[in-house]
Amino acid sequence: MSYQPLLLNFEEAAELRKAIGTDSLLGKALARDIAQTQKYMTSVGIEVPGHGEAGGYEHNRHKQNYIHMDLAGRLYLITEETVYRDYILNMLTAYAEVYPTLESNVSRDTNPPGRLFHQTLNENMWMLYASCAYSCIYHTLSEQQKRLIEDDLFKQMIEMFVVTYAHDFDIVHNHGLWAVAAVGICGYAINDQNSVDKALYGLKLDKVSGGFLAQLDQLFSPDGYYMEGPYYHRFSLRPIYLFAEAIQRRQPDLNIYEFNNSVIKTTSYAVFSTAFPDGTLPALNDSSKTISINDEGVIMATSVCFQRYEQNDTLLAMAEHQQDVWVHASGKTLSDAVAIATDIKPFNWGSLFVTDGPEGEKGGVGILRHRDKLNDDTMALLWFGQHGSDHQYHSALDHGHYDGLHLSVFNRGQEVLHDYGFGRWVNVEPKFGGRYIPENKTYCKQTVAHNTVTVDQKTQNNFDTTLAESKFGSKHFFETEDKALQGMSGRISGYYSGVDMQRSILLADLEELEKPLVVDIYRIESQEEHQYDLPVHYCGQIIRTDFEYEVADTLRPLGTDNGYQHLWNVAQGKVATSSLVSWLQGNSYYSLVSSAVKDSQVIFARTGANDPDFNLRSEPALILRQSGRNHVFASVLETHGYFNESIEASTGARGLVKSVAVSANNEEATIIQIELVTGKQYHFAVSNRMESEQHKEHNVVCSGQRYSWRGAFAKF
Repeated sequence: MSYQPLLLNFEEAAELRKAIGTDSLLGKALARDIAQTQKYMTSVGIEVPGHGEAGGYEHNRHKQNYIHMDLAGRLYLITEETVYRDYILNMLTAYAEVYPTLESNVSRDTNPPGRLFHQTLNENMWMLYASCAYSCIYHTLSEQQKRLIEDDLFKQMIEMFVVTYAHDFDIVHNHGLWAVAAVGICGYAINDQNSVDKALYGLKLDKVSGGFLAQLDQLFSPDGYYMEGPYYHRFSLRPIYLFAEAIQRRQPDLNIYEFNNSVIKTTSYAVFSTAFPDGTLPALNDSSKTISINDEGVIMATSVCFQRYEQNDTLLAMAEHQQDVWVHASGKTLSDAVAIATDIKPFNWGSLFVTDGPEGEKGGVGILRHRDKLNDDTMALLWFGQHGSDHQYHSALDHGHYDGLHLSVFNRGQEVLHDYGFGRWVNVEPKFGGRYIPENKTYCKQTVAHNTVTVDQKTQNNFDTTLAESKFGSKHFFETEDKALQGMSGRISGYYSGVDMQRSILLADLEELEKPLVVDIYRIESQEEHQYDLPVHYCGQIIRTDFEYEVADTLRPLGTDNGYQHLWNVAQGKVATSSLVSWLQGNSYYSLVSSAVKDSQVIFARTGANDPDFNLRSEPALILRQSGRNHVFASVLETHGYFNESIEASTGARGLVKSVAVSANNEEATIIQIELVTGKQYHFAVSNRMESEQHKEHNVVCSGQRYSWRGAFAKF
């Protein structure tokens, strides 16, 4: 038999059949898929609904139809039970009988509609998965059945994507990836090499202006990072792997997995390695707070990377965390390896810097990680890449946030300093049709919604996408050789007119403290005086402060625009030298101790102002407000203590850090002093020199004491 299914040949299916009923990861995945598919087939049957809005009944029914056709296709090959084959045939026939008569759906945004869905992206996904299912039963169909499904369904869909919406087909963007993968996979399924070539090389067949190879060549930085951030990055992995597997099997001479220095591996690792220790992905740009490495595309990538690239312990640990594998030959390879492995520790990609931009020239993401003896990971993430939008390509590529030098921190199994993420109730139709809510622009994208400095209560780059696209940060330093003292630093310039910023984060493992201390030195240079606000977004309950504050009798917004209009002013207090705020989150206490100058304020805020439809989550934040020209915010985040209400246990509710002060700040270096409650003092210094000059000896005198060191930073 010359025709083989696209992703799983008959011999591989026979091997996967042996896992049915076993307790392996593959066996569990098969049991889940069998139960899910049988339930759907018997409870829903064959239904082709009409048009509906995003998140509505019709939308979800079309989506569930393609999901379960795809599952049924692989299950037919693996189990050889004809009920799966008949289900796919009946479903595809039902769609083929009505598709030519359907008018376009109604678009609710700038994306063109399909005949089934409100946007062609979803139609691409439908055709891709339906084509995979079709390839699994192709060898059982009569010529008449093939003609109906191919002529009245698949070929008409291909024409819509490559002719009607040709202007979107070659877009280098995650939507473009789905478009080319859908057409390419459908082309392989129906033996239409002409469509496959358009999907591979673009409509001009030049491999540059569009097509899958252009996507792989242009979409990612040299380190594999995707400009829109992890949320949309992980979404791109599914079409990449589905199409790549089909290419490898139908056109192995293309060596797709080695293309562009194995960019498929590189870009997969860029997603893997940015994950928090609990597997969730950081919310950079428009992002869900719940998307994690358990995402379908990441599971595919983990399985294929293990089979085709390298069989390392970190990928084993990823699979152990996911407790899942792709139901595919690569998933069997990974499942078998997990079954015989011993002492699999939690996955840890270590500290790393990931570049952004086509040439890696547009800043990036710095990540510091420290694992203690209890296998608890502390992670700090500093973001200073390019703006995650590019209007020259497509209106859909508008997911960028205005948050240069944003900081996120994670430890003890939870995100401590966090990003709000996107403003969207996904597929919740009553909430703005499940689309991005208006507050996504008025709050979530604004600088004040992130853990980075705002100037004069404004948003970076005037909330101007075109201006923001022309700006990007740069790495100041990134050094992680000494695991007891790691450091990273980034710079942004001109995000506010006449203002330059440099933020340095040190992860210091001090013998007195339970967890590494997160040292944050935020340096600002300006010729004019400004109000500087450093928002700190946290979760939990305030436990104590070391300053007096006044609680508002009447709640009022903090401002009228730039996101401040959505923040209630809950309380505020003045501080003179240093401020301490402690809160309880889960079972852990956290204390943020910060330097202060004359007339400094600490403002306690909460989202929810000017939100008549209750679209925003109600979350707390505190804002460190200070004024000046050249200025430094110096803060440390201490993790301490333990709380367990069920057994009435609380220990270490007060931290050991007493105060933080800026000792010196000039073009040479910035030095801060940290005093513990015991009276012991630590000094941390960061270089303000250009990267090429940091290795030379620094000599700084402050308070009559000379501090000398080589390198980007030091502890005294």
